[in-house]
Amino acid sequence: MGEEEGQRSNGGDGGGRKGRTNKYAVACSIIGSIISILMGYDSGVMSGAMLFIKEDLKTNDTQLQVLAGILNVCALVGSLTAGRVSDWVGRRLTISLAACIFLAGSVLMGLAPNFATLLVGRCVAGVGVGYALMIAPVYAVEIASAEIRGSLTSLPEICISFGILIGYVANYFLAKLPLVYGWRTMLGLGALPSAVLAVGVLAMPESPRWLVMQGRAEEALVVLRKVCNTAEEADVRLADIKSAAGFVEGEAAPAPPSGGGKGVMKEMFLHPTPAVRRILVAALGVHFFQHLTGIEAVVLYSPRIFKAAGIATRNQILAATISVGVTKTVFIMVAILLVDRVGRRPLYLSSLAGIIASMACLGLGLTVIERSAPHHGAPWAVALAIAAVFTFVAAFSVGVGPITWAYSSEVYPLRLRAQGASVGVAINRIMNAGVSMTFVTLYKAITIGGAFFLFAGLAVVAVAFFYFFCPETQGRALEEIEEVFSRGWRARQRQQAPSPSSVELPPVPDSKARP
Repeated sequence: MGEEEGQRSNGGDGGGRKGRTNKYAVACSIIGSIISILMGYDSGVMSGAMLFIKEDLKTNDTQLQVLAGILNVCALVGSLTAGRVSDWVGRRLTISLAACIFLAGSVLMGLAPNFATLLVGRCVAGVGVGYALMIAPVYAVEIASAEIRGSLTSLPEICISFGILIGYVANYFLAKLPLVYGWRTMLGLGALPSAVLAVGVLAMPESPRWLVMQGRAEEALVVLRKVCNTAEEADVRLADIKSAAGFVEGEAAPAPPSGGGKGVMKEMFLHPTPAVRRILVAALGVHFFQHLTGIEAVVLYSPRIFKAAGIATRNQILAATISVGVTKTVFIMVAILLVDRVGRRPLYLSSLAGIIASMACLGLGLTVIERSAPHHGAPWAVALAIAAVFTFVAAFSVGVGPITWAYSSEVYPLRLRAQGASVGVAINRIMNAGVSMTFVTLYKAITIGGAFFLFAGLAVVAVAFFYFFCPETQGRALEEIEEVFSRGWRARQRQQAPSPSSVELPPVPDSKARP
């Protein structure tokens, strides 16, 4: 790596960046990511609510699978429209819109008199989830500076995990209510934070990068001076953003692009440059593989997994799922501390190694339990299966979970970011829906142990994909990342390898100097 490139990788957002973390930027990213708590809460609370919905509404396994997965199908609608909407009205208003949509869905689910109304409410909430999953990391990535970008763009994932944990806790305590009120209260509670967030988010600043794209450079500079530590840094970042957006240097008031993001899909999918094509493969690929590791099966169906592992009573099962939520939240916090120090690639690949080992152990433990006499599973197999669940959640949460969102949000050029992120979320939701709606059918066809062996094998494929197609982005300014993808894997390997002329050889002794 050349000297100039090395300097850029150590700080591309301008002078003065290295120093204290800007607290205002962190606060904005946290508030923008809170929308993700709602999505996590829905996933966590539904895992327990399904136990009571089945009993109250007399639903079968097929209906429950549809109920679990329909949210992700409807999230496609939200995610595919959210990018265009955010290019049109801005990142901040898109977060508010997501909260309003989720509010409507939560109210419908909380008041549902029958399965049909419950399904409609979950569909509405799904649209809000699609918006939230797309906009939260995009807003964070456009507010943050390079050296803390990985941490801040991982915040949506920790908020999802925190939401899942809150959902598990709600399951445990609200299970004591009468059956007819219990699951409705669980699902309806999501309306309260949605209402607060829909209004509260309006106090946040708009993304400076979106403002520049609208020709509002002076407003963007005001925001940048709040999220940067020095005025010089703000000026440098504004110049970089304007350059990346294609504005002529020195242009005082560039004309805003017409149509709110028109032509972006054509540029990405019909006439992509080699760099954009590689970015699409990397950004969409990490979303494709995230759920093929089996996380949705473990989170949504953890009560069934614990039951298969020999945990019998409902209270024990719900308590065990709370422990899963705690583990997930703790290890994502570890990831946030490490992602900007260790880098994306080492953390992601180490995470996949842990996933492969834990999925294989879970498959082995559940297979032994399943083939044992009823209620007489080998104690070691029960312990192995339960430990493997927690190990898997920890491994996923320290790498694959948060880095998927951080990486896929930061690699796009500014002009493509919102709509590119939309397509990524759409793929993420398709994979999520595919796993959540077919897991019960899958494990009945190939056994529950076999299902987790399959997930372990798919994680091996994910290792090969990330190793070859996803270069490191740590420490680079957003406006420089497209350059990283301008070279293929072989070219990057050649550049990293020291050339023969640059290798220092030991000095040859001078024979004349010998005594």
